[in-house]
Amino acid sequence: MRILLLSQWYPPEPAHTPEEFITTLHALGYDVEVLTGFPNYPTGELAPGYKLRPWMKETLDEIPVGRAFLYPDHSRSGLKRALNYISFAISSALLGKWLVEKPDVIFVYHPPLTIGFPGIILSKLWGVPFVYQVQDMWPETLRATGMLHNEKILDWIDRFAKKIYNRAHAICVISPGFKRNLIQKGVPEEKIHVISNWVDTDVYYPAQPDPELAEKLGLAGKFNILYGGNIGAAQALDVVLEAADILRDHPVIQFVLVGNGVTLPTLQRQAEEKGLSNVKFLGRYPATEMASLYALADVLLVHLKDDPLFEITIPHKIFAYLASAKPVLAAVRGDAADVIEEIGAGIVCPPQDASALVDAALALYEMPAEKREEMGERGLTAVQERFNKQKQVAELAAVLEQTVQGAS
Repeated sequence: MRILLLSQWYPPEPAHTPEEFITTLHALGYDVEVLTGFPNYPTGELAPGYKLRPWMKETLDEIPVGRAFLYPDHSRSGLKRALNYISFAISSALLGKWLVEKPDVIFVYHPPLTIGFPGIILSKLWGVPFVYQVQDMWPETLRATGMLHNEKILDWIDRFAKKIYNRAHAICVISPGFKRNLIQKGVPEEKIHVISNWVDTDVYYPAQPDPELAEKLGLAGKFNILYGGNIGAAQALDVVLEAADILRDHPVIQFVLVGNGVTLPTLQRQAEEKGLSNVKFLGRYPATEMASLYALADVLLVHLKDDPLFEITIPHKIFAYLASAKPVLAAVRGDAADVIEEIGAGIVCPPQDASALVDAALALYEMPAEKREEMGERGLTAVQERFNKQKQVAELAAVLEQTVQGAS
């Protein structure tokens, strides 16, 4: 079976899920190809070695990759971000048929929602089915992150999303909450498959702490609560600065933020203005180096904005944290909180509540080290048994197989 991955983002961008999905399928013996854009995430600038042009073809790790034109941007400007999404949607719909070979099925990786447009067009042109994987709910995400406030436009986006759901031959979602959301929007339940995200245990694993690296980064001798990932509006990490301000009397407790994003400059400025010596910004690291950083943490932090959308969202970083055998401080509600509590892999507290975050941080700090280690071990076991890459990709492949059989 020949599978086309249609995703606006793909390496060298940090698009780990689509990359791991397609490379695992390739390793399983499937014939695979990728249709994507020119790499510009998360900075909005083209990755080194790439020049903007109408299209290009290359091969990455033995996988053919076709790239279609887009307007590079990842700013907070709604107009520029819309141009980024729409430009790729149009160019990939127009050029896709000539950039990649005809597949048996198209796996469409969402977000952004606009990726559904080339999915529909190419599905019709080739006469093949497409499976739509929903990693993010639109327009809910646009509203929750403040990217878009115009209710008329949000309503139009909602109607467009429903058309994509109706046209898709099957839909894969990453949480039970996403499934409930789609059913409420009129999507037939039998069309929806709940398949959790996974973690690549070759990348994320319980690494040995490096004392020299800890000393170099200023993490030695501290109780490090580390956040790793995108630093944007959805993460609402300003609450970390509030918590750090409250915890001035506990100088051994330190918050460490690893990553990049649109709100990073603001957070850095605020931390400097407040004189927060217990907050460190380490910048962005490649995924291959994150295990060594997580090894230096005592606790790994996940935080999302307090919004109904994020009650049905399970961030990918949770699985990376679990694979690192570290306790998780989860300032989230809903499905993500359920995962941590069910496994017993950490402490859960309400999001965007600095006092609650402080209480949870202190509880973990004052907890015997053996108990924290037990939490980490339970998380690692859950990854090995439930959230490993091979198991989850095999489930997605089964949906693709069923979709092709049903279409024929």
